[in-house]
Amino acid sequence: MSVVKIRNLTIGEGSPKVIVPLMGKTSEELVEEVQVVKELNPDMVEWRADVYERLEYMEEVGRTADELRMALGEVPLLFTFRTHKEGGSREWSETEYFELLSRMVDSCRVDMIDVEYYSDEQQVKNIIQQAGEKGVRVILSNHDFGGTPTMEEIVQRLKGMQEMGADIAKIAVMPRSMDDLFTLLHATNRMKENYANRPLITMAMGKLGLISRLAGEVFGSAATFGAGKEASAPGQIAVDDLKDVLTVIHKYQYR
Repeated sequence: MSVVKIRNLTIGEGSPKVIVPLMGKTSEELVEEVQVVKELNPDMVEWRADVYERLEYMEEVGRTADELRMALGEVPLLFTFRTHKEGGSREWSETEYFELLSRMVDSCRVDMIDVEYYSDEQQVKNIIQQAGEKGVRVILSNHDFGGTPTMEEIVQRLKGMQEMGADIAKIAVMPRSMDDLFTLLHATNRMKENYANRPLITMAMGKLGLISRLAGEVFGSAATFGAGKEASAPGQIAVDDLKDVLTVIHKYQYR
């Protein structure tokens, strides 16, 4: 499996990388929050832009991105607009969604963008190409809050993301039982062992999915999300606790 290098970070080797979200609603909140989050020593920081109240004003978005970039130094910045249909805070048209992503790619203020896999296929291909030309990495993602697909379906979605050109393929599902959790872990391992040629990020959300956030390295997930000042999805745990567990698993997995 190949790795993805962003600034000084290599995703796809060693223990899963810890990504911490910024959930501030205003520029002032974000600037304050990024200082708190930076103290947690995350591997990457995610700006959840769908929460930001002034997203329609691109000059303000750009200034805020500049401030975040300056504050983070060499810590990579992931830009995510999570649509309402996949658990986000705001309903936007696909035209608005892809225009925002395109502007952020062109700005060169972010290191990686999240693109939702179940969007217009041609638009997805276009933004992946644009990002590649600008040196911006792409996570293709799918968030299934309705339940957990079959193992075969999860693998097919991840394979589809790879084939479309994602740098990293990501899926999050909502388990209703322990069997659903096992399905997600089985699918992750199946993908890793048989099809993956780039890093994967997989997780089961909520309390039932906790082990998927902690033991991803065992099954093939290359990164995990930890709660900073505020969680961005059900089941995220505090960064310090997350790092402690990841370190122990990595130590004894490969000793």
